[in-house]
Amino acid sequence: MRKMMAALALMGATLATSAADAHHSFGMFDMTKEVTITGKVRKFQWTNPHSYIQLTVTDASGKEVEYSLEMGAPMYLYARGWRPATLKPGMMISVKLSPLRNGEPGGVVRDVLTPDGKPIGTNQ
Repeated sequence: MRKMMAALALMGATLATSAADAHHSFGMFDMTKEVTITGKVRKFQWTNPHSYIQLTVTDASGKEVEYSLEMGAPMYLYARGWRPATLKPGMMISVKLSPLRNGEPGGVVRDVLTPDGKPIGTNQ
């Protein structure tokens, strides 16, 4: 009985570790590319396990497209100078990002800049 309980505990720990590793994969992003977009903050989500910027960007045809941009956890952002109120709805920002591989409007944030090119926080 004791051996069976130990085997079950080991199996559970292995499955939990695999799930955690999969969660932190950047496989959905093309990390070999860097794109810069400029738009208006719709929402800044200061949430665990990842923060997000919802950014409205006007494309070449004049259509508004909403990007969902993934960032690090709040504790990492905080250490880089970010705060929950750093970005407010309506702010214009430029974002350097690695885009989604599937071509959807989104990506993982590398840098965030004010309209005049000053960095907000440091690299995520």
